[in-house]
Amino acid sequence: MAIAALFFAGTFNANATAVQTMPTNVQTLVTSATVTFIQDEEAASAEEPQGWHQALKQRFIEGGPGFMGIVLLCLILGLAIAIERIIFLNLSTTNTNKLAQSVEDALNSGGVEAAKEVCRNTKGPVASIYYQGLDRADESIEAAEKAVIGYGGVQMGQLEKNVSWISLFIALAPMLGFMGTVIGMILAFDKIEAAGDMNPSLVAGGIKVALLTTVFGLIVAIILQIFYNYIIAKIDSIVNSMEDASITLIDMLVDYKNKK
Repeated sequence: MAIAALFFAGTFNANATAVQTMPTNVQTLVTSATVTFIQDEEAASAEEPQGWHQALKQRFIEGGPGFMGIVLLCLILGLAIAIERIIFLNLSTTNTNKLAQSVEDALNSGGVEAAKEVCRNTKGPVASIYYQGLDRADESIEAAEKAVIGYGGVQMGQLEKNVSWISLFIALAPMLGFMGTVIGMILAFDKIEAAGDMNPSLVAGGIKVALLTTVFGLIVAIILQIFYNYIIAKIDSIVNSMEDASITLIDMLVDYKNKK
């Protein structure tokens, strides 16, 4: 852009004599067009592409720190809980088939204590259920089954811990955005009433600020909804594994007692 401006300036200086021979009105038009062209070139060269994070920051500031800050807090808290749940659920996931085979081999070779040792060395709710059932194996099959069912409920509560807070933030973020929109519209109409006329700039500015809170609230809800659905699917997968493991453990204990 700068080279083009210099080239144009040089060309303009070279043809200065020809311009001076023109009529006065023509000279004025040529001079105005030249100045306008140079100004446009300088303005275009001064403009830089704006990154998405800068645009997001600008929109956030335009939306106002009140409701935008509350919606941002919902996003931060929701993501913190979601990340903690995802880490916990991934650590709770075990290879159920491999664990069942290890417990069965230890039960057949070393008895209940050997099987319990395998469960102690394995992380996850499935291993904990196995341990509780094996711990009641010496009493009766019914006692072991009750222990498995009872402890399975406890483990489900651990898996679903704090998940309800994510659903709360999913519902709260867009509602706060809508509230910010309504309040922004009220403020816009207050400005119109105070001005005494229907100034488009007053209406457009108020509506823009109001709609930004709604957009940001919907974005937060969409992000948290994706994490929430993943967490629910992960919990369902682990719960299914726990139910299958409970049935497998009871069958193991029945076979073990019949062999004794």
